[in-house]
Amino acid sequence: MNSLERTLAAISHQEADRVPLFLLLSLYGAKELQMTPKEYFSEPDNVVKAQLLMRDKYSNDCIYTFFYAPIEIAAWGGEVVFSEDGPPNSGEPFIQSFDQIASLTVPKIKECVGLSKVLDATYQLKQVVGDETPIVGVVMSPYSLPVMQMGFEKYLELIYERKDEFQKLMQINEAFCVEWANAQLEAGATAICYFDPLASPNIIERETYLSTGWQVARRVLPKIKGPTATHLASGIALPVLDDIISTGTAIVGFSAADDLTDIKDSAKNRICLLGNMNAIEMRNWATNDIEREVKQILSKAGEGGGLILSDNHGEIPWQVPEEVLLGIADAVRKFGNYPLNWTE
Repeated sequence: MNSLERTLAAISHQEADRVPLFLLLSLYGAKELQMTPKEYFSEPDNVVKAQLLMRDKYSNDCIYTFFYAPIEIAAWGGEVVFSEDGPPNSGEPFIQSFDQIASLTVPKIKECVGLSKVLDATYQLKQVVGDETPIVGVVMSPYSLPVMQMGFEKYLELIYERKDEFQKLMQINEAFCVEWANAQLEAGATAICYFDPLASPNIIERETYLSTGWQVARRVLPKIKGPTATHLASGIALPVLDDIISTGTAIVGFSAADDLTDIKDSAKNRICLLGNMNAIEMRNWATNDIEREVKQILSKAGEGGGLILSDNHGEIPWQVPEEVLLGIADAVRKFGNYPLNWTE
């Protein structure tokens, strides 16, 4: 089986040749090419080269065309702050007052320099990997994007106290999200990862999510012209799993804090799980830690398909040693082959 076939089997809750491995390597490409993040992301060719290199080096079952979260903020004219060994961050929020929301307009995707680079990299990668390896594009959910657009404290005030302005911002963000997702699919992405950390009850209580972000997801996801995966970026997923399933998404990224047995029981034959290695702890894993963590996830969530092994945040940190990533790939080859007879 190739990587795409292996992944489709997992999504269909079937046992393939082995459990798919999605190492979500974005910033890590700069480390592989010995570049600063700013230099690395300045040229699509760098991302193409690194993604292909990392796919082969780490036996990765996906190509990840995610550059960095605030690339979407740059599309609105916002600031991106680069660091030497960490992901770029958004700078000063560009929405300084609630009155600005009424005059916002949706950025034109192909006129945004950063987004165009992502599309270029996606197109190039598609020409190389064809239908052999899934290409995963990324969008920030319209519901979670305002944390960068206006700052978390002001956004909470918008959610709870300024419902008219909240709905207006969602309308604009939804249009942007759909256009951006579909542009990536048109360029060659196989599926879209819908990052929505505010969907997790770690951040917003479920009652509020159901009246806000869940409604947004139900409107947006059906308009994306390809399969989607909803990722909560380390947030727990089990308390909102049924809600996420009802949006029609095919995959959910779940947390290292979610109970493996409980979430597998709840997800079985309903949605494919993506996770849940702790990428922060991964920085200090020894060989025994790697095998123990991989075996635990596979034994509790791998049977019957429906699992893609990955980290729980959506990006492997720069500080994770390459020996750990190679060790994870080795452990999957050793223990991830179906049937998982060693778990009996």
